[in-house]
Order: sequence, then structure tokens, then C-alpha cells
Amino acid sequence: MESPNLLVASGSKLVSGSMRKNPTLICVPIMGESVDKMVVDMGKANASGADLVEIRLDGLKNFNPRENIKTLIKESPVPTLFTYRPIWEGGQYDGDENKRVDVLRLAMELGADYIDVELQVAREFNDSVRGKKPEKCKVIVSSHNYQYTPSVEDLSNLVARIQASGADIVKFATTALDITDVARVFQITVHSQVSHVPIIGLVMGERGLISRILCAKFGGFLTFGTLENGIVSAPGQPTIKDLLDLYNFRQMGPDTKVFGIIGKPVGHSKSPILYNEAFKSVGFNGVFVHLLVDDIAKFFQTYSSNDFAGFSCTIPHKEAAVKCCDEVDTVAKSIGAVNCIIRRQSDGKLFGYNTDYVGAISAIEDGLRGRLNVGGGVSSGLAGKLFVVIGAGGAGKALAYGAKAKGARVVIANRTYDRARELAETVGGHALSLADLENFNPEDGMVLANTTSIGMQPKVDETPIPKHALGHYALVFDAVYTPKITRLLREAEESGATIVSGVEMFIGQAYEQYERFTGLPAPKELFQKIMAKY
Repeated sequence: MESPNLLVASGSKLVSGSMRKNPTLICVPIMGESVDKMVVDMGKANASGADLVEIRLDGLKNFNPRENIKTLIKESPVPTLFTYRPIWEGGQYDGDENKRVDVLRLAMELGADYIDVELQVAREFNDSVRGKKPEKCKVIVSSHNYQYTPSVEDLSNLVARIQASGADIVKFATTALDITDVARVFQITVHSQVSHVPIIGLVMGERGLISRILCAKFGGFLTFGTLENGIVSAPGQPTIKDLLDLYNFRQMGPDTKVFGIIGKPVGHSKSPILYNEAFKSVGFNGVFVHLLVDDIAKFFQTYSSNDFAGFSCTIPHKEAAVKCCDEVDTVAKSIGAVNCIIRRQSDGKLFGYNTDYVGAISAIEDGLRGRLNVGGGVSSGLAGKLFVVIGAGGAGKALAYGAKAKGARVVIANRTYDRARELAETVGGHALSLADLENFNPEDGMVLANTTSIGMQPKVDETPIPKHALGHYALVFDAVYTPKITRLLREAEESGATIVSGVEMFIGQAYEQYERFTGLPAPKELFQKIMAKY
């Protein structure tokens, strides 16, 4: 089997062995309806840094096999993988099966570098080309499961069956019902390195995204990166731009540490942009990913190795995360919520921290100072203020704790009054139902902090409190930072309040997390510069 690097296109970025720390190839799916469009897209793929392209013949509208395949091979600036996927394996081809297989043989004969053949027809196909297969052409035998991810035992048996069919390269794609499904695919991928079987093991869907990124760490033969967002050949594919520029794909190796943001939803989070850019700036050997987690306890039981070194934690898992930690620092314990978890490398124990309250309270204090035009003194501008917190979850607890510690009088407003009362009793404050907040105006100059996800993308028209109720607040803070200016903040500013966006809290809490992740001082100017773009 040729080393993957031997087939890397000369036009690719980071192509030399010294610059790329893994041999995993990036393949761009080409799914144009015409040959002309495919040729244009192959040029774009090459310019983007692709190692090869997957030409999806089943997407072509007017297909003349010999003529079109010749043109595509001749015009491609990078190695070619030909796929002619039938409907029964998730593709678009719905014609005669013999003709379909003839086309794959033709592509091989005309100079394709790789051919993808489905397991169901692979043995027959490989028997038919025995002795005629060009030396340079490798057969990828593939199997797709669009329902679920089988057990490790079943996956091992599947890999053995694919190998036995005559595959040069094994490919299987499964579907993630839970992010822990991906761990089984990593296990199979790593095991295959021992037996020197080139393997492509990918997990479809948003919960399977890490399989497409971390395959570079665990030894996958290739991953797929699309030219554009949303134009994918399988669910959950990232763009090639994100693979190369956001996740620093070429710089991952077996010893790269994995960090991530645990949440649900989580795709909106800017944490990977912030941390990966910072890691790259100092040459820190880590990658930061989105982790769409349904059950946080199950997640930590599954991803228990030291490879998974640190985590940010967001809605709705901040409170449940406390129970998953072996030790929780005093502040986080008092708050009852954790937003940063570190795995100690010496013994694998999980340590929980809360950096939310520092980030948010500092940002609010800065906002009040700006409003009063005073410098940073010893006393807090929050002392004696009536501080209204919307939400009684993890972030709400952090803000209530932080405000109380600064001498504010705290009021908790929540949809469920009982949860508001529970938190109010804990911090020594008062409770309201969210419905009652509209008419709550005992004094002017109050501070309002929304810690719920109300107003977050995509529901940007929502707000936790009507505009007419905002006139009594001196400052309004919103923990939501996608979008940066929420409806709440826009209407608060129109009502005369100073506004503080969730971006400030996000950056503030990230400083301490970065330092805990890396042991290095946080690049504060870089963080500000990165987030200024959003």
C-alpha cells in the first residue's frame, strides 16, 4: 500500500512531511450536475488545499461515461476518487446495476487513483478486475449505516468482511445517535493501525463531527471536507476551510490533546475559533472541538483517557457537570455549577471550576464604571445595587453568587418560580416568576442580567422582558453572544441603559480556562482581536 503522502497533490498547502504531522488525507466531494461545474470545483478544491477529490458520478445530469471520465481525470489537478453511489447505499443512481459497475471499471481503466465500491458488490467487482487492475489504482470498499453505530464487535466483523472482499482501503460510515458512539469508531481505527489496514471510519450527523476532525489524531486514512457550508455528500461534513484553518488539521498527531465545549445546542459556540487560534499562536499541541452531548455522565465515562484533557461546559450541563467531577473548587461548589473541567494527567481525575462569574461580573463592573465615568477603584459599582438575574441555571447561579459577593441585593426571576426561590434562598436574595418581572420596578438604576438562552440564534426575535419594563435599569447584560447584540440589548440601549454583551463575559471567562488548559498566560489581546470580528 502506498503511503498516503505519495499521492498528495503538489498544489496542497502544508504538503511537505516536515510541515504536516499526520498522513491523513483531506478529500473534497465534487457533486456538480455537469462536468464543467465539476472541473471548476476541482480547481477550487486544489486551491483550498485538498489532497484528492471524490467525483460523485451519480450527481451528473447528462452522463457520457468514457468521454466525461477522461475529461475529469485529465482536468483534475489532484488525485481522483470515483464514486457512483446507488440509491440503495444512499446515493442518487437508480439505473441498471451492471452498467453502474461497468462505469467504475472504466474509471479504473482510464486512470482513476481510487475507486469506491460498495461492500454488497465488492467481491464480485474485485474478482472481475483481478489481474487487470492498474498498479496505482486502489479500491476503497465502503459500507454505510444510516440508522446507528454498531457495537465494537460488530464493527470489527464488518472491517474483516470488507478486507476479505479484496479491499485495498476499508471504509465504513455509521450514524451517531449519541456522541459516545464515535468512541467505538476511534477504537476500531486505532486497532487497525496495528494490523496496517488503511481505514476510513466516519460517523455521520452533528454528534459524529469529531470523527471527521480527530481521525487525523487516531490514524484515519482520509476525511471529507466540503467546499461550501451545507453542500455535503454525507450529513455532518465540515468544510475544508474549517478543517485546515479552524482545527489546524495538518498539525494534529497521536500526542495532540483534545479539548472541547460540551453543550446542547453547541454548534453556535465560538470557543473553537478562540482556543484553536490561541493554541496555534503559541504552538500548543491541542485541538478544541464542539461536543454535542446529551448525557454528560455517559460522555465522561466513555471519553476517560488522558487524550481528552479539558472541557468548557455550557447550557444545559453546568449543574450536572458538578457531579461528574472528582473534585470541585470552593467557588464552583458554592455556585453549584461548573463551566471548566480539567483532567489531571497524572491520574485522570476530573477537576471542576467556575470561571463564568469572574468574566460576567468584571464585564458588568466595567460597564458601570464607564456609565459613571470613573476609573477602576477598590470598591465595586455593584455594592448596594438591586441586581436582577433572569434564569436559575448554571450561569444564573454564577451571576447571583458573583453579584452577592460584590455587595449587591439579588433578585432571581425564572419561568419556574420554585427554582427561582431555591436559588434566592441559597444566595440570600428574593425570587420572582419571569411573568412578574415585567411589572417589577421598585427603584431606578437597577442592573439586569439575562443568563438564559432566550434570544439566542436562531430565535433572535425573542426577549425575556418587554421593552417598556427596561426603563428602570441602569445597565443590562445578556449572556447570549450569538448574536452579539440581542433584541434585549438593542431595546435596553433604546431605553437609555448601558449594555454589556455576552461577548465580554465569554472573553473574560475564557482567560482563566485557557490558562488552566495550557499552563500558559492567556493571550488577552489576541482574544479581543478574534472576538472583535463577531
